[in-house]
Amino acid sequence: MPKINGNEIRPGNVLEHNAHLWVAVKVDHVKPGKGGAYAQVEMKNLRNGSKLNERFRSADKIEKVRLEQKDQQFLYETDGMLVFMDLETYEQIELPADILGERRPFLQDGMTAVIEYYDAEALSASLPQKVICKIVETEPVVKGQTAANSFKPAILDNGVRVMVPPFVAQDESIVVNTETMEYSERA
Repeated sequence: MPKINGNEIRPGNVLEHNAHLWVAVKVDHVKPGKGGAYAQVEMKNLRNGSKLNERFRSADKIEKVRLEQKDQQFLYETDGMLVFMDLETYEQIELPADILGERRPFLQDGMTAVIEYYDAEALSASLPQKVICKIVETEPVVKGQTAANSFKPAILDNGVRVMVPPFVAQDESIVVNTETMEYSERA
């Protein structure tokens, strides 16, 4: 694995530190008036989710880990486990449902997700950036309410609440950004 200097750490980098795998969540470069510069790195453990704040000087060498990414199709959920199938080998794997966190409701049957592997261990899963959902409940459209940049609450078919523009009506399909969990556009 390649080693990088402490000042080369960027958010999203996966690092091996103290025999654990960590993802850099936040990186602040600090240059105090006295002493050498360092990077203050907030890291999250990929296996158990614990957090750690660590300082790395530019002379420190850190192992940067490359994760293998595979597209896998979601098949079904059973006993709190999500079953995915590799699109090339047709091999099936089970991952805990909480691997997706708050984005879990956006997972739909047959959807292709990107699973990140370290050796043969699946560490994370990410959904497509945009997903089409149907609005099952929202306030009715009110004429003349377009002057102000206002939003109204809506409940989607997967139970998630999002804020939508006033012109969007019930039973319409919309595109939701799964990273920000916000309305993106009409479908």
